[in-house]
Amino acid sequence: MSPPQIVAGRYRIDRRLGAGGMSTVFQATDSVLERSVAVKLLAEHLAEDEAFVARFRREALSAARLQHPNVVQVFDSGQDPDSGRHYIVMEYVDGPSCADLLRERKRLEVDETVHVVRDACHGLDYAHRAGVVHRDVKPGNLLIAEEMNITKLADFGIAKAAEQTRITQVGSVLGTAAYLSPEQAHGEESGPPSDIYSLGVCAYQFLTGRLPHEYASLTELALKQQQDAVQPITEFRPGVPPELDEAIRVCLERDPGSRYRSALEMAEALESGLQGESTEATRRIAPDDTDATRAMDATSATQAMPRTAYAPAPAPAHAQTAPPQPRRDRREAARAARRRRMASFFALLLVIAAIAAVGVALLASGDGGGGVSPVSEDQVEQQIEGLRNFIQENTR
Repeated sequence: MSPPQIVAGRYRIDRRLGAGGMSTVFQATDSVLERSVAVKLLAEHLAEDEAFVARFRREALSAARLQHPNVVQVFDSGQDPDSGRHYIVMEYVDGPSCADLLRERKRLEVDETVHVVRDACHGLDYAHRAGVVHRDVKPGNLLIAEEMNITKLADFGIAKAAEQTRITQVGSVLGTAAYLSPEQAHGEESGPPSDIYSLGVCAYQFLTGRLPHEYASLTELALKQQQDAVQPITEFRPGVPPELDEAIRVCLERDPGSRYRSALEMAEALESGLQGESTEATRRIAPDDTDATRAMDATSATQAMPRTAYAPAPAPAHAQTAPPQPRRDRREAARAARRRRMASFFALLLVIAAIAAVGVALLASGDGGGGVSPVSEDQVEQQIEGLRNFIQENTR
């Protein structure tokens, strides 16, 4: 069905800006206030899900309360009486998304990257302090307002509304899995550290032109995200200051408690890194490339302890007093812990892949995250079988 030409009796549709699995975005003119706006129309099949619509309305109200220079403001939302389509009216940003820039240029300049990510950090910090988590930070949701030369975060709220919708979850995993934090991929509750991880993936990609974990399937991504250390940015772009490289890779730590405590702390670390300096936060939690088992040991220790939402897990009391464990023993212990974690991790992914086999045919193509290709339908069965094999191999 073609979209309505007038929404809610006042928003005249001018042109389409983009489309994804859940919605289509149009540039429109507000005939009452005589200004350009962006109108997002929800996909028609989602309008039939009453629970989704209720969540969508609650999250639209939550997003509308955010008023910050680095956040795309929500002006209005509702249901068009003539077409029955649910809509959100937002601030129109005249400029490209970072996904557009990546498609055109492959990577961004170093100082440009820090400028873009710093602005996004300020928007996230404001939202987090207001109790709102984005959950879908990716290049396509980082918009450049060219006239003011600032970055604005778009699409607060819709990811939360979609969180419990099975088909849209599959679409997110298939299309933009690389930007999801390990805890999101594992089905755990998203918090501010999840947004910090996702923004760190964006920063890494802006500088290198590649993702921290390149993947051809869900199985490969899951394995790399769980096991592989992130390669230093300087290996792909030697001109990047090592301190900036280190500051970005702190965002990509597997354990949420090992990342920055706030998006503002992340912004300060990146700005210092650009100047060849390290902040106290970076020195406190920077990855140690000389000891590959550190990240796995830290993850095992923190997973064993109760944790309050979003708060970094405290170190166990015995960590400071116990004698150092021989390197060989530590590696064997790390391998055993890793096998136990991967059993549940891959079991979850097997369920996701099984859902994908049913839902992939219903999914529209995503809006593009800049370098991530959705998994095609003919690969689904092969990936499910691959997951079964990995589960068997890693739980022996």
